[in-house]
Amino acid sequence: MIFQTVKPMPENITDQDRGRLLTLATTASVATAGVLIAVKLAAWLLTGSVSVLASLIDSLMDAAASLINLFAVRYSLTPADDEHRFGHGKAESLAGLAQAAFIAGSAVFLVMHAIDRMLHPRPIAEMQVGIAVMIFAIVATLALLGIQRYVVRRTGSMAIRADSLHYMTDVLTNLSIIAALVLVSFGWESSDSIFAIGIAGYILYSAWQIAHDAFQLLMDRELPEEERQRILQIARNHAHARGVHDLRTRQSGAEKFVQLHLELDEDLPLKQAHTIADEVDEAICTAFPTAHVIIHQDPVNIADYTVEPRS
Repeated sequence: MIFQTVKPMPENITDQDRGRLLTLATTASVATAGVLIAVKLAAWLLTGSVSVLASLIDSLMDAAASLINLFAVRYSLTPADDEHRFGHGKAESLAGLAQAAFIAGSAVFLVMHAIDRMLHPRPIAEMQVGIAVMIFAIVATLALLGIQRYVVRRTGSMAIRADSLHYMTDVLTNLSIIAALVLVSFGWESSDSIFAIGIAGYILYSAWQIAHDAFQLLMDRELPEEERQRILQIARNHAHARGVHDLRTRQSGAEKFVQLHLELDEDLPLKQAHTIADEVDEAICTAFPTAHVIIHQDPVNIADYTVEPRS
């Protein structure tokens, strides 16, 4: 559930292919969550383990978050319209906030249940069943992660990336539950509740990470510095560019929005200046396939700023 801060660069794919990949990832996520809920519910009813319950609650939250992702991603793929001229990409960020809320709520419930179990202990039965179910859950989750990682690499989707990261945490959670059940079998009864509380703390931390990153995108935070520098480098490298200033960037879903002022010789004809700006625009969009670029042309001799040298 920890949200990754380094954003993978999406590959140059068509909108149709991107929609198909996102639909594949969200559908696979919902289906996997449904299967895991069924087997973990059976395991909890058989064992009574609070650690298994922790994993079950986590899967319930995964299912809710995956359903939110499914609808949010489909909505984010809706083309721009008269009321949403910049598209619907921020629906993915809103889905991230909803995921964080669900995850945080599950963690609080889990802590309360684990504390109650510590105060009123009960023996755990059928531990072999619990361990077998956790191993099945790990295998199923790893298969889903393979699909999600592929889709994130191709599309750069924030919602799928968040989903992938909290499923990666599920793998670690299930491994810790196996460890807790093994310790219980050796007489460490309290380890079941202790592990559950530890998992809950990790879940809360992950929820904070997801919410923070989604909030930053909703607030139109600038693109990472390395991407900004790359944009500046592309603009400066045009043969007629005399400098670049007032670069502003933001991201909405997988789409990046770039605005900059391009400094040109003051005696260039308007038509030629427009052509140069189009060439810079095309170069930036080649490097960032989902970018929407707006370039303002400024005569270099009237600039009231320090002209940056062209690299």
